[in-house]
This record gives sequence, structure tokens and C-alpha cells, in this order.
Amino acid sequence: MAAAEWWFYHIEHTSLDAAIAPLIEKCLERKWRVVVVGHDETLERLNKTLWTFREDSFLPHGRARTDAEKHPILLSTEATATNGAKVALLLDGSDIGMETFERAMVVFDGGDETVRAKARQQYKAATDGGGAARYFQQERGGGWKEFKRPEPAAPQPD
Repeated sequence: MAAAEWWFYHIEHTSLDAAIAPLIEKCLERKWRVVVVGHDETLERLNKTLWTFREDSFLPHGRARTDAEKHPILLSTEATATNGAKVALLLDGSDIGMETFERAMVVFDGGDETVRAKARQQYKAATDGGGAARYFQQERGGGWKEFKRPEPAAPQPD
């Protein structure tokens, strides 16, 4: 299996719930099955948000304790792909073993020092391990801007 991709989403201008719903919508458009991993309180709040995200939209999801394999979006306190997910969306400083997943999406609030520090550790581990890592920072309107890591300078001939 190829090395997993790590995508980091740095929230600065909206709530965590408001930022996550559009990301989940994009995953569904791409036909990706996702497990959303976080603390129980966060998942309970997100569960309500996904029902009311938009009047003209429903994001099909469920909790890990109810027919997990049926849900394209699974909300769980554990990073297990019981719904066949290849994507893990990590909240609250959650971590995973990447042998199960093709992509990790780390979503963190820039104002939370603990989860921001964990995201930095994950970014460093991903890049030090030769994996692909992308970093997106939230813009004022709620969209995302990708910041590219500078390429190392090529050695200059003597």
C-alpha cells in the first residue's frame, strides 16, 4: 500500500462544526467513505450539525454504535474503518495508524493550543516519514487556501 496522504485544515474564522460539514460534503461528492474520529461530545454536536447543515442537503451519517457498515460517514471515538472508510477525518487531536487509511484529514481550531500542537507533531511525522502532507488555512469567507511547503534549494555547482 502506498504511503498515506495527510491533509491539515487550520480553522480560524468559523466553528469546527461549520468547517467540517462542507469538507464531509466534498468527500461524499468524491464517493469517499469516511470515519470521523473525535471525542464523544464533539461527535454528538457534529451529529446534530450534519442533520441541519443546509436546508437543501442531507449528509448521510451515523454513529459507530448503530449499523456502522451502512454509513458512508461514520462518527466514532475510535479510528476503525468498520464502514469501509479509506479516509479518516481527525478531530480533537485524534490520531490513527495509517495502515488502514489512504488519507488522514486533520481538522483543528487554531485557537486550541493542545490540538494545534498535536497537528504540528502529525505534520512533522508525516513529512519526516516521506509521506505527502498538504496544509490548508481557512480564509475569512470559510474557504480554504493551500500553503505549499517550499521545495529545498537545488545544490549549486562549484
